[in-house]
Amino acid sequence: MSEAVSMRPHDENAAHAELLGVEFESFDKEREEITLRFRAPDSFITPRGSVQGGLVAGFLDEVMGWAHVWATDHAEAPLNLDIAMSLLKPVLAGPLVAKGRVVRRGRKVIFLEGELFDEGGALLARSTSTAIPTPRPTGDG
Repeated sequence: MSEAVSMRPHDENAAHAELLGVEFESFDKEREEITLRFRAPDSFITPRGSVQGGLVAGFLDEVMGWAHVWATDHAEAPLNLDIAMSLLKPVLAGPLVAKGRVVRRGRKVIFLEGELFDEGGALLARSTSTAIPTPRPTGDG
């Protein structure tokens, strides 16, 4: 069942989320899949005319991580061991949609995947991550 929430800031206490222009769209508990929206600003664009690859990885890292956070009712956050990414098409400035999901979750390791789309639904990039489940940081200390 999808838990849809009107567009709202994704994480109001995280400067990186503001930089990435991320907003929460929905979470499907049964599929353990989150949908986030991003806005790639002009400042992310390289002389080649597309978003710099490390910033694309940032979008995908964000959506994969939040898939696990939501799947654990915000109790855990993943600590990445590795991330693999494939850039399939140039990522241009403007609105983007990302989907992240938990592929498999164990006690000691989790497997995540993410996809980044343009607003028209064209797949731009894919990623996978192997991570360790950890208690979610509170930011208090």
